[in-house]
Amino acid sequence: MDDQVTPLLERIDARERELVGDAVQIRAQMDELTARLRELDEEIESLAVTRKTLLALPPATPEPAEEPPVLPAHPAYQQILDVFADAAGPMRARDLCQALDLPLMPKNIESTRHKLKRLVSLGVLAETEPGLFIQRRP
Repeated sequence: MDDQVTPLLERIDARERELVGDAVQIRAQMDELTARLRELDEEIESLAVTRKTLLALPPATPEPAEEPPVLPAHPAYQQILDVFADAAGPMRARDLCQALDLPLMPKNIESTRHKLKRLVSLGVLAETEPGLFIQRRP
């Protein structure tokens, strides 16, 4: 071989080894990146499945708020509730008639008892025992 060619061949060999080393490193990095890319793709797919599942669920319906009962239009019902608002405990129809300054006559007591029963049916009052009424507290 020629003395002039030998140094060129050595430089070519050195450069080839350098490039082979670089190629090995880049292939290793590509393997790492390929593995990482596979992990990311799996996570993306998992998120897509989760999204699809959540979108397929029926919408959550909030519990309807309990509407306050509609009181009868007669002012006596509001007067009864005003007395119960100040009452310390349960009351009977007779006690309520006294608090409302109504004469203690059977017709007044029975009319008041009827109104009390109506308020119980509307859920405004509770009858803790027969004839004994108390206001429900929210």
